Amino acid sequence: MKYLRFGYVAAPLIGALWAVVMAVVVTVAMSFATGEPLKPSVTMSLISGAIVGWVLLRFPRALAVGGMVVLFAALPFIDVGPVIVGEGVSSLLTALVGALFGACLAYPLQRMLAGLSVGALTRHEFEESVIRFLTGFGYTFFTAIVLIPFYVMVMTSMKSQQALLQNPLDFSLDLEKGLGLFRSYVELFRDFNFDRFIMVSLFVSVATVLITLAFSVPGAYAVARLRFQGQKAFSRSILLIYMVPLIVLALPIYIVFSMLGLRNSIFGLLLIYPVTTIPVALYMLQGYFRGLPSEVEEAGLMDGLSRLQVIWKITLPLSLPALASVSLYVFMIAWNEFLLAFMLLDDPSKFTLTRGVAMLNSSEIPRQHLMAGAVIATVPIMALFLGLERFIAKGLTAGSVKG
Repeated sequence: MKYLRFGYVAAPLIGALWAVVMAVVVTVAMSFATGEPLKPSVTMSLISGAIVGWVLLRFPRALAVGGMVVLFAALPFIDVGPVIVGEGVSSLLTALVGALFGACLAYPLQRMLAGLSVGALTRHEFEESVIRFLTGFGYTFFTAIVLIPFYVMVMTSMKSQQALLQNPLDFSLDLEKGLGLFRSYVELFRDFNFDRFIMVSLFVSVATVLITLAFSVPGAYAVARLRFQGQKAFSRSILLIYMVPLIVLALPIYIVFSMLGLRNSIFGLLLIYPVTTIPVALYMLQGYFRGLPSEVEEAGLMDGLSRLQVIWKITLPLSLPALASVSLYVFMIAWNEFLLAFMLLDDPSKFTLTRGVAMLNSSEIPRQHLMAGAVIATVPIMALFLGLERFIAKGLTAGSVKG
């Protein structure tokens, strides 16, 4: 380990590892975007990365980074670069892939090696460079595993059946088709009643939020403010229901709902969905209520307000951020729920959106329709989450506040 704490060893090693990561990322991304045959060369990536690491250690300047970009743009033409280009790939794309690899390798590597010298490194300098590499790798890895499936899903939804049969791994788009790219989406709404599925999911999700809040607000307030026998045990056991996997309860739920005639009904969903959301809402809200100053509520009681009036006029207005975050979280759970909807619903006129998407998973329905349905189910809730993520994060941490 001590031999790694020399700049002339650490820099080439970090460069070699980073080059392999970038070679894989660039080739996969460009292959998906263009449909052309590209693949990484691990051996040449290791050699190239080690050389670039040593060069940037000695010459950590923007000119050196630019030179690397130009160099790697030229290497694929002589078949010695870290990116192997298949036959029939245009010269422009070949140069673009090489330049992209050079930029993705040299610029981040320059930041990772900042402050390193050729000779012996202090422990702080060595660990800081390693942390920069691991941080870059983590961002790259998790971004890739999130974006690549989503990209494949979106691109597949815009392909024709003929294109998918010719090359299932070609995820490029023919932009000459114009609005014809969205043909699968039009057919979903026209032939498969996806507009109804969306309305059913929206109704069920909003109703689940209202029912959950109606039960969890007074329950959380009672746990946080009132004193009764078993209060601590109840507070600590709120989330115990999540220790039992839902799949274990699936058969009993199916049997009971069948006996009561609640299968294949929206009312049945509105009975069972809040069961899965009320515990987490109770946990989040009781932590938030404990963090509110009790003196304000006591002043209201002394002014003649009842306990319910205190909750309505004082506690709830002060808790609006937590209520908003809990509502968003519960809405997302209800919108994305699949197992219960799949088990309890058989009538297409009552399908939720997730159940409607599952209906498309058939050999008789083109694959692009399934992907288009998945996009319709994913994009609204993703936009809602990204737009209001700060409220959700605040609500999740509210349950950790100790009064």
